[in-house]
Amino acid sequence: MKVSLKNIIVPSIPLAVFSIGCCVALWMSAFLGARYATQPTESSTATQVLQFFFLPNTLLSNIISAGFTLLNAFLLAQLNNRFTIIRTRTFLPILIFMLLMSTWNETHLVNGSHFALTLFIFSLFFFLNMYRDTKAVEQAFMGSFLICAGSLIITPLIYLIPVCWLGFMLVQSFSLRTLLASLFGALSPWIIYIAGVFYFQPDVDIRQFLISQFGYEFSLPILSIPIIIYTSALILILLISLGGMYSNFHNETIRTRTNLNFILFLLIAVSIITILHVNQFAVFLPVIAFSYSMLVSNSFTLRLNNFNGILFIVFCLLNLVFVISKYIFY
Repeated sequence: MKVSLKNIIVPSIPLAVFSIGCCVALWMSAFLGARYATQPTESSTATQVLQFFFLPNTLLSNIISAGFTLLNAFLLAQLNNRFTIIRTRTFLPILIFMLLMSTWNETHLVNGSHFALTLFIFSLFFFLNMYRDTKAVEQAFMGSFLICAGSLIITPLIYLIPVCWLGFMLVQSFSLRTLLASLFGALSPWIIYIAGVFYFQPDVDIRQFLISQFGYEFSLPILSIPIIIYTSALILILLISLGGMYSNFHNETIRTRTNLNFILFLLIAVSIITILHVNQFAVFLPVIAFSYSMLVSNSFTLRLNNFNGILFIVFCLLNLVFVISKYIFY
């Protein structure tokens, strides 16, 4: 049996619309089927305000989250085209990202994490444009500013700033100038935010306020058998895809290799941060889905063989079965 992904990699407009429609329908099935996830613990004041206006597990909340997911899928495609992360035109990053986000019910509840991902993707436009430029202070400032603006909503997002500094080294743009520019960019949103809090609430204890914002509580995750199997399968598919990607790495330009290594480093770093903040793991899932979809799509797109075609079908069925399992085990 020969399986080809050519029609999915570059689909016709009707097929592309149908694929996205199926993902949105899968998303809404969790709401219509009352398959709610556990609301993650959040200490951010901005998040509490958002949840006051957009109550979790409501139709409006799901529509807003799905809308931002569609926007982020579009931005993901633009990022790929702008920096040639995958050297040929492909629809797979959008499809895989949408499929993962539709499958992970936890992401449907945290509207702020989708907006934070939007800001993070915009920051990558600045960071990846710093390639071999140790004087790119404007890009370093704006990229860090956007990430920390997102951290006002999803506080743990601020831990991505040191990750990006290591990313500067990968793209050979690390210098005292870019480091200081990034540091000032990271501090600026919080300085403005704290000044606003102090202006409207002069009696607030700033020290206690910051402690409440950056409160940390480590706990071991309790995973069900379906989640363990599903997560293990996703990791296995990622490892197989990475093996295919690196086996053809010599065909890529130096800049493309650097960008792919940066995204892989980002995925590993975010996964570690997620484990350390397991009580807020849902807020990092969109970033994980973004990185995962880009890396897996590279191998699926560029290695057109029967094995990858079957592996992609297995990946799609895996997500579908995982959704169905929620009606059985939950």
